[in-house]
Amino acid sequence: MSTTLSPELDELLSAARDARERAYAPYSNFRVGAALDAGDGNVFFGSNVENASYGLSICAERGAVVAAIAAGFRRFDAIAVAGPQGELTSPCGACRQFLAEFNPSMTVVYTDRDGPVATTLAELLPHSFNPFV
Repeated sequence: MSTTLSPELDELLSAARDARERAYAPYSNFRVGAALDAGDGNVFFGSNVENASYGLSICAERGAVVAAIAAGFRRFDAIAVAGPQGELTSPCGACRQFLAEFNPSMTVVYTDRDGPVATTLAELLPHSFNPFV
């Protein structure tokens, strides 16, 4: 289900691919990067960071949100997630719920086996538990 992206979303996905190169994934070798658009020209980045105690690992999406929150931002328009070439890399369930806290209708771009996909968080996580309900 590949999608033709707007130039802005294509640029965001490219930024996520750049962030993927900084991932720390010595256990799975599954490197993921995320680029989070705050809607005002600010973009925040995250990379997955693994830990020998797997439960302490953090996904790229949550890393990007944490960076944005630390910079004083609270609402986001879009996030792009890029994993290994040719691998499906949509946000995991925990990241979907984490993102819903800030904007359940944000645009989500991720990579699929056939190319990029653009959807909304609400489509990925219908009926989420969030403060906007």
